[in-house]
Amino acid sequence: MEPGFLDEAQRERDLYRKLLDLGHQTEIEPFLDEALALIVELAGAQRGYLELLDDRGPSSRPATPFSIARGCSDVEVAEIRAAFSSGVIAEALATGKTIIAASALLDPRFRDRGSVRRNKIEAVLCAPIGGTSRPLGVVYLQGRQSHGQEERGPFSEKNRVDAERFARDLLPFVDRLLYERRARDATDPTRPFRTTLRTEGLIGRSEALAKVLRLVTLVAPLDISVLITGASGTGKTQIARLIHDSSPRAQHPFVEVNCSTLPAALLENELFGSMPGAHSTATRRVEGKVAAAEGGTLFLDEVAELAMGAQAKLLQLLQSMEYFPLGSSRAVRANVRVIAATNTDLKAAMARGEFREDLFYRLEVLPMRMPSLAERSGDVIDLAVFFCARAVEALKLPELTMSPGALLAAEAAAWPGNIRQLAHAVQAAAIYAAAEGMMQIERRHLFPEADADSARSETKRLTWQAATWQFQKGYLEKTLGEMSWNVSEVARVLDLARSHVYNLIKAFGLERKR
Repeated sequence: MEPGFLDEAQRERDLYRKLLDLGHQTEIEPFLDEALALIVELAGAQRGYLELLDDRGPSSRPATPFSIARGCSDVEVAEIRAAFSSGVIAEALATGKTIIAASALLDPRFRDRGSVRRNKIEAVLCAPIGGTSRPLGVVYLQGRQSHGQEERGPFSEKNRVDAERFARDLLPFVDRLLYERRARDATDPTRPFRTTLRTEGLIGRSEALAKVLRLVTLVAPLDISVLITGASGTGKTQIARLIHDSSPRAQHPFVEVNCSTLPAALLENELFGSMPGAHSTATRRVEGKVAAAEGGTLFLDEVAELAMGAQAKLLQLLQSMEYFPLGSSRAVRANVRVIAATNTDLKAAMARGEFREDLFYRLEVLPMRMPSLAERSGDVIDLAVFFCARAVEALKLPELTMSPGALLAAEAAAWPGNIRQLAHAVQAAAIYAAAEGMMQIERRHLFPEADADSARSETKRLTWQAATWQFQKGYLEKTLGEMSWNVSEVARVLDLARSHVYNLIKAFGLERKR
């Protein structure tokens, strides 16, 4: 056995083991980010860049790049991307071989390249991902870190071997994640709209959400008012911002006013501003939210709470794009788009004389209703996973994931408070799980009051969530018994998908009695 063979085998095993540890990721972007951090640290590089092309799908589908950078400024990332057509990266992709240079500035292969001269690139190492015949991408390392008294130097032969192993071992994980991404895309009705809208952070793939996005694509480029209706907690504010961010006004302010949080006496002042002496506290001119939103979008949440006087002024603004600050006799021109939202039945409010009919029709050019979470039940799991990751990051908790049981329970539960209630429940569950030193959020963390093992006094009133949970469990168990556990028949009677019935059985922990 050659000297050092066992050491090499140990290093290779350790690298693969570290990649396996990243295998919990279900999305390709965070996986690539953690994987790049691993090889940058292992090689002692100053900067790292990894780009992947998803070109293994149907030939009619264009290649989709996934790129991750570490230790690079935006300008440096742009330079590296430009090097795909020339320089070190182009050489690695063309030959399918690892490129290593002690100094790209002195290397005759690359010294005449503009990006090399501009950035004074020294030590580089670039390994192709995907083999010599058809590289799928590259891992690119640049510059060496200094360690104590040790000077920076070129990448070593050991670094080259590690980078090639990394690129080779990365491939099966990448293939799996890309396959899963393509499978989701194929059944994702929201995907056609995500290519044209700025939907970062918008979670969900349900048909109900796709219908909303279809409307957003229609109204976003048009300079018309929009009225968004829907129950509390359904995401009306997020959709309003999506309309703004996907519109020609995206580079201008998005100004939000919650009409329910301001006294009626202050609303007009808040919206339209005031002149000195307009009221007892007006000692100077105050710019209102309409002025603050100039060129952009004014979002009026809970618009049904506007007093009649403010409604009249808002109507004038929509009709003439002019308004009068309090205490002023001179009209001010405005260049704003108005988006309004409410969870109130405005037609009922009009019938009671609480909301102006002419204002309603000025706002509701194209009706847009946000679906409840019950109408988006297929999005619950994705939302729960997202809120779990956000809670871990925001609260600086140890790494946590949702257990399969918790996800099934979340999907089966009723969420009368919609997305907001789910978000709060997952955040609380993350705190409970972290306090116990758990690595996963379990069902009992998500629904502590509905835990079957917890003793509860008969006189103690249940929460709405716990009562709903108990009713659903009991009703399903009763129906299963009546149908002799014929799941197809139970699904037909309850008007549910058979797969959903199976999920409910697992979530409630039901077992057939022999």
